[in-house]
Amino acid sequence: MFTGIVRELGKVEQVTHQEGVMLLDVKAPKTAPLVKVMESVAVQGVCLSVVKKRKGVLTFEAIPETQRLTNLGQVKQGDSVHLEPSLCLNDRLDGHFVYGHVDGLATLTKREETPGQLSLTLKLPKDVMRYVVPKGSLAIDGVSLTVGDKVGATTCSVYLIPETLKRTTLGKRAVGDQLNIEIDYLAKVVEKVLKHSH
Repeated sequence: MFTGIVRELGKVEQVTHQEGVMLLDVKAPKTAPLVKVMESVAVQGVCLSVVKKRKGVLTFEAIPETQRLTNLGQVKQGDSVHLEPSLCLNDRLDGHFVYGHVDGLATLTKREETPGQLSLTLKLPKDVMRYVVPKGSLAIDGVSLTVGDKVGATTCSVYLIPETLKRTTLGKRAVGDQLNIEIDYLAKVVEKVLKHSH
């Protein structure tokens, strides 16, 4: 389990493919000392296990299903990726509960810069959009964000403060880019309870 607070921008050193499995070598000098082999790290919001560790570099495996359902299949050498090690029981919960289970891919349709903030408009799959509410929580590429007031049938907006722009890659995302989306798990729980309460 994670919080959606990026702890480090890792640098992709190498991407290799072995029998359909993608091996991702990520330089992560801050994160590597905190994790052991087979422990979980959120990479771009995707919960992955560390399969190898050497001198500040972590290696992760992404199976074909992960590559298909997330944007990890598009990652290439030299890219920066969001990293967050899993929560410890005594950690502060600064964002919201994030599981690292991507619900779908959103497409960035609009960027709007105003003094002090950047607004991103995202087009989401319909089966994901039904859980999105104004002021609700959304994890985008593993970053915990608050949904803005602009929520349409298939789109929503989020606003990024300067500190988020400095600590993540979201400010560099271009129109047309695909982003990993994880909705607030509590929304799914509420929906299930309501369905079975009648």
